[in-house]
Amino acid sequence: MEFPFKEKRLENNIVIREFKENVDSEELIWHRDRENREVTILQSSGWQLQMDNEIPKTLEEGKTYYIPAFVYHRVIKGSGNLIVKIKKEEIK
Repeated sequence: MEFPFKEKRLENNIVIREFKENVDSEELIWHRDRENREVTILQSSGWQLQMDNEIPKTLEEGKTYYIPAFVYHRVIKGSGNLIVKIKKEEIK
């Protein structure tokens, strides 16, 4: 499966992801992850995060967002590239 981002692993549970500004919005699908995630925004211009049953929130550089395991969410394309640092927390 092809993902709409490039990923670089920093540590076992920490990755950097980059979504290019030319990504097709149709590829940014609703999904859920198997672990809790802390997502720190390194670069964003108008990109948004939408959690299940919530309105989209604009992603602010330097801010960290918490995404609980198994909760549907998606990113909504802005302008420029979106670069995030993701820390994954295993469910115990």
